Amino acid sequence: MKEINQKRLTYFYESVIAGTIRAAADKLDVAPSAISRQITQLEEDLACILIERHRKGVKPTEAGQLLLKYYRESSSYEESCLSDLQSLRGLKSGHVSLAMGEGFIGDIMSQALPQFQTLFPDLTLSLHVGGSNELIRRIQEDESHIGVLFHPPQNQKLRSHEISCHPLCAIVPPNHPLSLLNRPIELEEMLAYPIALQEAEFGVRQLIAVAEFKHRIRFSPSATVNSFSILKEYVRSGMGVTILPEFVVRRELDDAQVIALPIADPILTSGEVHIVTRLGRQLTDAPLALLKHLQSWMRDAPP
Repeated sequence: MKEINQKRLTYFYESVIAGTIRAAADKLDVAPSAISRQITQLEEDLACILIERHRKGVKPTEAGQLLLKYYRESSSYEESCLSDLQSLRGLKSGHVSLAMGEGFIGDIMSQALPQFQTLFPDLTLSLHVGGSNELIRRIQEDESHIGVLFHPPQNQKLRSHEISCHPLCAIVPPNHPLSLLNRPIELEEMLAYPIALQEAEFGVRQLIAVAEFKHRIRFSPSATVNSFSILKEYVRSGMGVTILPEFVVRRELDDAQVIALPIADPILTSGEVHIVTRLGRQLTDAPLALLKHLQSWMRDAPP
């Protein structure tokens, strides 16, 4: 068995992550045939089959999974070594990749990250915003160091470093009939009004789905979206109501553009925000500094 060729290993990794050889070729700006040849050569070098080809793309074999693990761990070790060298210069350089749900943009961009930049002006950041499923994938595959997620499902590959309780509320326009009840509303009472909800890949929608199942009801959204901004505009414009944690609409609440009403449901009141990393990943100095800063910020943040 020959040594592992790093170029061929990279082509293999990018193909598996992208799902198809063509997608990997587009990302790497090389011909698909060149990637295919390199993967075939890697299989010959290691004397094992690494990928299974099917109509929708490629997926790793058991041997391919082992090689993916090796690639991620070796990349992590390289990053750790570079970080150790950088730390000798007192965090004068370094990079952190943060993945977060769109609902956190307001608080994190206005509070947590400006404070962090003041403390560590020489560090650089990359930010990725998406749904919970996509963010979890990025953390698991080491594409992002840290994730800030709303109520992620239990996952043995994730480690939660900080957890904060954030119930889901009914978000309604001012003077909406539900706001006149002067009590926590029942989930069934929202069925009478037009509602907009997120797509299924988002943590908020997944928690709502659990509550729907418990109550044996099903919302029929007049709009299904992948954006918190659209949800907020939907309510502000008087088109209907939605369900969100209060921190997502903090500014709108302060400006009296919307009202947040508690919902009398133990499932929806169990919503949590998690700061996560991949279990077993050893964060280098720069990501570790941001992790500690986000933990402190979450503890001090208003509910």
